Amino acid sequence: MFRNQYDTDVTTWSPTGRLFQVEYAMEAVKQGSAAIGLRSRSHVVLACVNKAQSELSSHQKKIFKVDDHIGVAIAGLTADGRVLSRYMRSESINHFFTYESPLPVGRLVVHLADKAQVCTQRSWKRPYGVGLLVGGLDESGAHLYYNCPSGNYFEYQAFAIGSRSQAAKTYLERRFESFGESSREDLIKDAILAVRETLQGETLKSSLCTVSILGVDEPFHFLDQEEIQKVIDTFEKVAEEEDEAEGEAEAAPAAAQAEQAGDQDVAPMEI
Repeated sequence: MFRNQYDTDVTTWSPTGRLFQVEYAMEAVKQGSAAIGLRSRSHVVLACVNKAQSELSSHQKKIFKVDDHIGVAIAGLTADGRVLSRYMRSESINHFFTYESPLPVGRLVVHLADKAQVCTQRSWKRPYGVGLLVGGLDESGAHLYYNCPSGNYFEYQAFAIGSRSQAAKTYLERRFESFGESSREDLIKDAILAVRETLQGETLKSSLCTVSILGVDEPFHFLDQEEIQKVIDTFEKVAEEEDEAEGEAEAAPAAAQAEQAGDQDVAPMEI
């Protein structure tokens, strides 16, 4: 994307029908660290990559608790994400105070999308440069939504946003049909494996990712680093066993061929 005469104001349309500042905000989401969400019938898991600006600094928080039944993962400008998560928390508290019942996830997402859309229609504002994966559980079941800086929102079975998220999307697309019936442990495992796909060769450790979960009779909470590391060790051990089995399977035909070659070199016995 290059600067042109139509990107100085968010309310200025280009001749091709585009709002460039909104597109720039969506590009900021692609530059952020990866965030992943997936849901089953009873649980929602949110995961993200912990990326620090330098070796001397700590990583910024990318997953926020909104309520016991709602959580949000962000990719893009973290400051914008903090502001929007605080707005979501305020909406949830106000709804509970007024109606004495938890705020439905879909209604919160609509309010959030309306707030983002206003910024695309006011010349003195700028779009929020952050994408949000909103996961929650209400009377209609588990939900996972993606809120875009343009004000659009979509519901997904599983989704990934941020830098190098395409690899995670490819993994989720191969597996999403089984997510509906997945157990809590399988859902966590798939989330961590999807995070590993975004690292592209870097060794996955518990310090590199944050995982949160909510579900039926399980309020939103973060998984301990020890629990995440146990899951990582489990599927790495399985991968090592599969590699050893493949090595043995490849070695067996080679040994058989060597024996046959040795038999051919022996001179036939005279009778």
